[in-house]
Amino acid sequence: MPEFLDFLHHKYAYVAIGEFQPGRFAEAQRLYEKAVSTYKEGFKGAYLLQKPNSDEGIAIIIWKNIEDMEANQNEAYRKFLEEMGPLFVKPPVTDFYEVCSEIGGFEGNQ
Repeated sequence: MPEFLDFLHHKYAYVAIGEFQPGRFAEAQRLYEKAVSTYKEGFKGAYLLQKPNSDEGIAIIIWKNIEDMEANQNEAYRKFLEEMGPLFVKPPVTDFYEVCSEIGGFEGNQ
């Protein structure tokens, strides 16, 4: 019954909310996509949201568990974060959330 047990196990979302320097959102998006492309075990999907006509955004990265996220923080990941840091107006607000409801979900990653 692994499918039923998987249903009972909640995923986790890493959420970062921030604002980039004027006109730098596209550069930050490129770095975000490169960083996300390095993720392996436990990675379930990612979204990058941009408030229209602004440089404000929300990054949401879904993980099977928090330990998988920590395990994916390799040298490439740290390099992308280092490059992205100066693009922010101020450090983003970050936190973890348990995914309590998932409707539709990420196809192919469930």
